[in-house]
Amino acid sequence: MGKEVERKFLVSSTAWRDLAEADIRILQFYLATAPGRTVRIRISDGASAKLTLKFGSSARERDEFEYPIPLAEAVEMLDFAIGRVIEKTRHHVRHRGYLYEVDVFGGALAGLVVAELETPEEVPDEMLPDWLGREVTGEQKFYNASLALGGIPEIAA
Repeated sequence: MGKEVERKFLVSSTAWRDLAEADIRILQFYLATAPGRTVRIRISDGASAKLTLKFGSSARERDEFEYPIPLAEAVEMLDFAIGRVIEKTRHHVRHRGYLYEVDVFGGALAGLVVAELETPEEVPDEMLPDWLGREVTGEQKFYNASLALGGIPEIAA
């Protein structure tokens, strides 16, 4: 079991693009959600798939279990997705020794760009990159399960 400790931010500029090291096209969908738990499938670059179980209701820390699954089975399970299938491209961007995952959403969520920082220690605000906008950690409407099951946040509309 791993602990997932993360902060989420809206992205306020495109200055991060020149720093991107990798990009991964992701299809992500949910098979089940309940308060404090989710079951999701993520297909990366049409080549691999993972099943992820998340537990906990804290905004910054949850228990996470992740397992590779056969791609063909993940594609089959698309028929059982609840809500919308999330389309996004994830970019890896390093800043001051920290890895940020910048998700540029497509489809119905086009226009939404969110950066995640997963780290066990508190990162002081002065260490954060200038291209980050408002912190949205704890704002449920910006969590992927909410993006799949709920409305579209104004920032993406």
